[in-house]
Amino acid sequence: MSARTVLSDCLVVAQRNLIKVKRVPDLLVFTTLSPIMFVLLFAYVFAGAIGGSAGGGAYREFLIAGIFAQTVVFGATITGAALATDIRTGIIDRFRSLPMAPGAVLAGRTLSDVLNNVLVLGVMSLTGLVVGWRIHTSPGSALRGYLLLLVFAYAISWIMAWIGMLVPSPEVVNNAAFIVIFPLTFIANTFVPLQTLPAPLRTFAEWNPVSTATQAARELFGNLNPLAPAQDQPSWALAHAATYTLVWSVAILAVFVPLANWQYGRATTRSG
Repeated sequence: MSARTVLSDCLVVAQRNLIKVKRVPDLLVFTTLSPIMFVLLFAYVFAGAIGGSAGGGAYREFLIAGIFAQTVVFGATITGAALATDIRTGIIDRFRSLPMAPGAVLAGRTLSDVLNNVLVLGVMSLTGLVVGWRIHTSPGSALRGYLLLLVFAYAISWIMAWIGMLVPSPEVVNNAAFIVIFPLTFIANTFVPLQTLPAPLRTFAEWNPVSTATQAARELFGNLNPLAPAQDQPSWALAHAATYTLVWSVAILAVFVPLANWQYGRATTRSG
């Protein structure tokens, strides 16, 4: 099968998923409403307590990249939940009976979720501008910051795709993902500077790829830590945040793209 045919099948599946969002607007509303609530709550409820002498405005600039990273990582769970739903309803069996590229279903699913993340990042960026966040670097640097977040989220989507092929229902996907992703996004520099964490948690957070994705985005947006601007980066990972995040993303894709596609071939319809 030619690369052109595979790409065409992938785009058709991605279009199918985007049309589903259009026909079920509740999915889009809740996807965008949650990050807006996080931005507003952290910006106005916690800014005074966490920002300290730096002020609420400085903390809001520090915060936004963390909200971006958390949201795109949590957004990756949509991939697994949607695939689990398709298996349970028999759609996956129907796809496998069609003359289409075997990998197109998963590639189209993950591609549509990247496009959904683009929309979510756009909405959050506008919300961030409202609460005082600004980009202090060039448009090219800012674009690289957004792309890095999307690449990282794309890699996480493939982990969720594999999980979605394994578990019995979308509810289990969401619960399992929450148990793992929640601590990963909070034991990090997403919402507070690392120096505020206890030593064991700080060490974990320094090498947590969510921390490095957040740090890289802050550097590319020009929103470095206002509470300790002169402090050296505490680990190699944070000192080379973009590189470390990309290495993680490539490693995840190298492992989970084949695993998810292999599991796709073995998945069977599950009764609800």
